[in-house]
Amino acid sequence: MHLLTLGLNHTTAPLSLREKVAFPGDALRDAVADLRRQLKVIVPESAILSTCNRTEIYCATPDPRDARAEIARWMVERNALGGPSQLEPHLYARPNDQAVRHAFRVASGLDSMVLGEPQILGQMKDAARVAQEADALGTHLHQLFQRTFAVAKEVRSHTEIGAHSVSMAAAAVRLAQRLFEDLKQTSVLFVGAGEMIELAATHFVAQHPKKITVANRTAERAQKLAQRFGANALKLADLPETLAEHDIVVSCTASSLPIIGLGMVERALKARRRRPIFMIDLAVPRDIEPEVARLDDVFLYTVDDLGKLVQAGIENRQAAVAQAEAIIENRVDAFMHWLSSRQAVPAIRALHARGDALKRAELDRARKALARGEDPDAVLEALANGLAAKFLHGPTTLLQRPGPEQQQVSALIDRLLPDGGS
Repeated sequence: MHLLTLGLNHTTAPLSLREKVAFPGDALRDAVADLRRQLKVIVPESAILSTCNRTEIYCATPDPRDARAEIARWMVERNALGGPSQLEPHLYARPNDQAVRHAFRVASGLDSMVLGEPQILGQMKDAARVAQEADALGTHLHQLFQRTFAVAKEVRSHTEIGAHSVSMAAAAVRLAQRLFEDLKQTSVLFVGAGEMIELAATHFVAQHPKKITVANRTAERAQKLAQRFGANALKLADLPETLAEHDIVVSCTASSLPIIGLGMVERALKARRRRPIFMIDLAVPRDIEPEVARLDDVFLYTVDDLGKLVQAGIENRQAAVAQAEAIIENRVDAFMHWLSSRQAVPAIRALHARGDALKRAELDRARKALARGEDPDAVLEALANGLAAKFLHGPTTLLQRPGPEQQQVSALIDRLLPDGGS
């Protein structure tokens, strides 16, 4: 069995493509189930990691080449893309040890848009859990994810990889401070109630804006988050009538379609008498129609825009990166050793089965001899000789062949029987 990771991320694909192949919210469960249903034979183990920065499929397969082609075909059909040419130039494939190294780096925050960001680890755990619930997580991927989580914990415990990181939320606050002289005089609207919105709200609330509102499709979740931050709760259906009341809008939902359209924002600007609106779209697929960015009094930023800002100060993290990479390389070697040992399992089982068969045959022969009244010592001698002869037959045959096989068997015997077998 081989490991394979196939996907695209913020370094290989633009946001316009990433949002088309993303699986937000419950769409992830449906996608995992569909992938397993269609490709179970060629991809017996699979999991999908889908975030704002990446969509990756981790799998165990007997044939990596066929698996790559079939998964790419599935991604095109599942997401109704125009054809392979729209996807293929942006895909990367990571086989075997490269797949292991990639998983370790992703979970440790080394492959993120924000170097060292911690959210990706939780997202990988969600990916593993969804795959487990779909019965798509077999021995190989289960072991890969468990070791991935352990490596990420080790990297964060023994390096300062996250010490100098600047989160998307912090970058959003910095941008807002450039536009508004005093954030205490602003009204902030958060659309969504997930982890990213919670993080953004934490940063903005620290600036003490005069008004905070949380809008969400589920009123209960909106109310719960609003209570935590002393905010007002709002239904998404009321968004068109209340958008104009807010200077700052931060949106991150699991919607597959934009929820804030061009017309809605144009009406809000008219009601605001052209006072500017600062908008942050952290969702993939995007929550805010891209055309909104063309409006004169709107300052719209996406996750890719924020990613460019958070790269500042990366030199402060290079020492931690080098240390983290060293930890990862060591753990990759350990995992590949485990994987190699798994390849020998069928041969070991066959060897044990052969040994049991030989043992039973010799025991049957000995019991029959004893039943005939033959000398017990002679029977035991014959039993020992029979077992030894059958045990030595295979190695002896190989030793009689010149070439590499002879040398390999000799080396194996030396390890098994050191000092002449004493």
